[in-house]
Amino acid sequence: MSSEIKRRGLMLVLSSPSGAGKTTLSRRLLESDGSIVMSVSATTRAMRPNEVEGRDYFFVSKEKFQAMAKAGEFLEHATVFGNSYGTPARPVMGALAAGRDVLFDIDWQGAQQLKEKARDDLVSVFILPPSHDELERRLHTRAQDSEDVVRARMEKAAGEISHWPEYDYVIVNRDVDIAHTQIKSVLEAERVRRTRQIGLSEFVSALTGGE
Repeated sequence: MSSEIKRRGLMLVLSSPSGAGKTTLSRRLLESDGSIVMSVSATTRAMRPNEVEGRDYFFVSKEKFQAMAKAGEFLEHATVFGNSYGTPARPVMGALAAGRDVLFDIDWQGAQQLKEKARDDLVSVFILPPSHDELERRLHTRAQDSEDVVRARMEKAAGEISHWPEYDYVIVNRDVDIAHTQIKSVLEAERVRRTRQIGLSEFVSALTGGE
């Protein structure tokens, strides 16, 4: 008898204000864990150099996107700066059914939509910066923007941070190695949640000599 217990995958959402380190942590998680894949969104924006269809995005026309949204084919979708982005439900649900976990790098609004559609499959983590000053320093460091642009980003960050109580877990990214370890710990714990181990009854039955 195999000791492998069939498991339903989960949707791991990472959200944070710009500059808190979400992208770095997402990349590290994908590199360190072969059982989780990145969700691929559909978008109406044009393909950029070096982007690959199906790997970076599913590139669709505005008409196709609207038809998909009307048909309820997205788990979540939004329009940002004139371009629409959405998460197709079919590949995500297929991955979950196959026991694969799916990582989402989305904002609080996208997380709310996912919660409405698939709360039982969702594990949400909000990443906070260690301080107001450190967040401002990171925004200054990573881009040569004017003071007005940085100030606008800080104001937007304050609004995003206000949604932290809506998340299952909150991690303060003081050190990227520690934050990465904490996210891994959340993922490992959620993987063995009883309700996700859908083959557990069969396993226990065999273990105890049942039919």
